[in-house]
Amino acid sequence: MADELHDECGVFGIFGDSQAALKSYWGTFSLQHRGQESAGLAVLHNEEITVHKGMGLVTEALKIEQENQRPGYAAMGHVRYSTTGESSLVNAQPLLMKTRFGLLALGQNGNLVNAMALREQLEGEGAIFQGTTDSEVLAHLIARSEKNSFDEALKESLQKLQGGFAFTVLTQDALYGARDPRGIRPLALGRTERGAYVLASESCAFDVIGAHYVREIEPGELITIRENHVETKYFVDFPLPRSLCSFEMIYFARPDSRMEGQSTHMVRRRLGEILAREAPAEADVVIGVPDSSTPAAMGYAQAANIPFDMGLVKNRYVARTFISPNQSLREAGVQLKLSTVKEVVDGKRIVLVDDSLVRGTTSRHLVQILRHAGATEVHMRIASPPYTDPCYYGIDTSRATELAARNMNVEQIRTAVGADSLAYLSREGLKAGLSQGGWCMACFGAGYPVPLTDQATTSFSVTKGGT
Repeated sequence: MADELHDECGVFGIFGDSQAALKSYWGTFSLQHRGQESAGLAVLHNEEITVHKGMGLVTEALKIEQENQRPGYAAMGHVRYSTTGESSLVNAQPLLMKTRFGLLALGQNGNLVNAMALREQLEGEGAIFQGTTDSEVLAHLIARSEKNSFDEALKESLQKLQGGFAFTVLTQDALYGARDPRGIRPLALGRTERGAYVLASESCAFDVIGAHYVREIEPGELITIRENHVETKYFVDFPLPRSLCSFEMIYFARPDSRMEGQSTHMVRRRLGEILAREAPAEADVVIGVPDSSTPAAMGYAQAANIPFDMGLVKNRYVARTFISPNQSLREAGVQLKLSTVKEVVDGKRIVLVDDSLVRGTTSRHLVQILRHAGATEVHMRIASPPYTDPCYYGIDTSRATELAARNMNVEQIRTAVGADSLAYLSREGLKAGLSQGGWCMACFGAGYPVPLTDQATTSFSVTKGGT
């Protein structure tokens, strides 16, 4: 199986800009790494919301020429990887719904662990769902709320959700952003030089449109943007321990993004440095698995005083294998995605640094191609702890049987991938590298921060996390 994890989704929103559609296109494009199955935009113009979406990459689903000409004062975008719900156009986001409060479009990053229970309840009350994504649950909760205002209906509905999530919601007069009470999924606020406010899963989306990072949306926070005015409230009564997904820092987020006040690139370098101290190896060169593992490999090389070089080359026209929607595509992607620079590895003892080892196929393939290129030894070093437990908050590792470290010890995994040695970063080392804030490490056996429902743990076939 492919060795990588499946990402969740990416959300983007902007309010107060006459080029909202075009800037939402670029902002969404910058989040392409978070989902490659479908993409869409919702644009507000003259109190009407229109949605354009399609399957594939942003450039395939949306046409920049059209977005450049679309009038609108506010817009939101979404890229999707289906952690729950089938990969189809009906589940592509943003979702557009008509409620008694008017039109709304919404997009989600993450996964609701109580989505099935809420869906069954809503269907029992007469709700008719268009698709299978759990994101639609929020729209139906809002529509059926008895509150007098949309703001109160949204707040009440968010209180009923459990899991890891970040929502953007566009109405006929406002843009909303909400983050789950433990902050498992990220969401940040930015502002352009002309005063428009921006919401995005990652701060890298601000750079492309000339916006600057303002701050993280706090766990449990509901932010409302109207006419260049920002109002903030909380939909939870008391703060809960922060639990940002540690894999955002390890793998998902772009290296030029900031989370929890830290550069993801520098955090990854720090993890590599700690890994070198915990698991040294005698070698001639350190190489990383491009691109997300490169900073950790650089950190390892510096701390170990071993030269760093580019021994692997990535075909940038092949999607992340862990984001591929099924196993056959993942395995094909592994074969097409990476190749060696023979002159770097031939006759060398290699330290191969990767950010994670989840299923095992990619690792085995990399060891094989390095040996074929002439490497005399391959020592694998993983810049995260053993991945032992499925994620139910928006990452596609729903089956424990897929996880190598769940079913084998380190020596068995080493044998399976064919490496001369194998070592992981310790959980303590990961905590030290992350250095601040609260982190979800459930996938590393540290316990789930949000209790799981029976539906979440036994039936992962229904849409997970809008992503």
